[in-house]
Amino acid sequence: MRVRFPVKISCKARKIVYVSMSSGFLTRARKGNVLLALVSLVVCVFLAVALPARAQDREEEIVANLAGGRVIVHVARDTVIFAAIDEPVEPHSIPPRVVGIDSGHIGVLFGASEWRSPADPKPIRLDRNYQRVGATRPREYGGTEEAEPDLELIGTAFLEKLRPLVDQLHHKIDFPSDEPLFQMVLIGFAPRDYGPEVWVVEYHIEQEEVATRGQEYWQTRVLRPHFTQLYPPEKHAPRLLVESRYPAGLKGPTLEEMVKSSDPRIASVLQNGRFEKVLENLRGGSAQKAPPLESVDFMRAVLPLVAGNSSFVVGTMDEQHGLNWVVPPTEPVEKAQEGKNLPPGAPTLRGPIKP
Repeated sequence: MRVRFPVKISCKARKIVYVSMSSGFLTRARKGNVLLALVSLVVCVFLAVALPARAQDREEEIVANLAGGRVIVHVARDTVIFAAIDEPVEPHSIPPRVVGIDSGHIGVLFGASEWRSPADPKPIRLDRNYQRVGATRPREYGGTEEAEPDLELIGTAFLEKLRPLVDQLHHKIDFPSDEPLFQMVLIGFAPRDYGPEVWVVEYHIEQEEVATRGQEYWQTRVLRPHFTQLYPPEKHAPRLLVESRYPAGLKGPTLEEMVKSSDPRIASVLQNGRFEKVLENLRGGSAQKAPPLESVDFMRAVLPLVAGNSSFVVGTMDEQHGLNWVVPPTEPVEKAQEGKNLPPGAPTLRGPIKP
């Protein structure tokens, strides 16, 4: 989906430079030149006032390209398998993109993850130049609290990338208030043996109209990220396939629903004897016990049937090897740049470690 946000072009700089040319002490030889300059300035101001309003209010447009689709996550034994399916909300829109967050996490980006301005032909992509904000030294488990990557700081890093873009929006935006402008599905392993985790991080915007001289002018700001934990579930709750969609109203059954209902669209995979144990675990609410190799092959086999004509990627995450691709994207995923370490006692959104 391509959303156009008009941005006014200011012409004040040209006037300031022009006026500065007439500064300084007057001499008899310069009086004629200064008088000519002042007359020219008056003429320029008169012409500027007389120009049609549409010439004064020339506008550029900053364009946000929205990525739509689905993420499916299967947390199996000792590995996490994830898939991202491109379901464009408009022809020629961008696909969901994967960004390396740190050695233990990746993010799948939806919504306004790419911005374009006519002044710069190169797009601004939020999956590029991400700076790592977590600790990189080896973890120790000696009973003391060690500084670890923090979800809130990961969210803030993307907030700071969005702010200068959203701040340029000064016209009323026709965008659902309950829909995040930008959304990230965070997948990986939490520190201190917490285990696999999946979060949805949402970035909403709000607008306020500012009184101006007869012109519409809005201040737009992006709100702090909102976190929703998809995995792990509550204690004693069944461990199932996890799925997230953008926009949230995308239609169609989830893979979890297709497996449990023996959907005929994936019958060839469901009837494959090699996946018998995987399917037993998925249907029994114990997906975390499914054998890893068969789980990877199951996801690789079922995704073409689920995605249809849509493009998709499939990858795995484990604590020893990090990210590995099964079906890679068309362009390489950029690794996170080294950043600052967290201070001891930094806040965290994670719950207590389960024994």
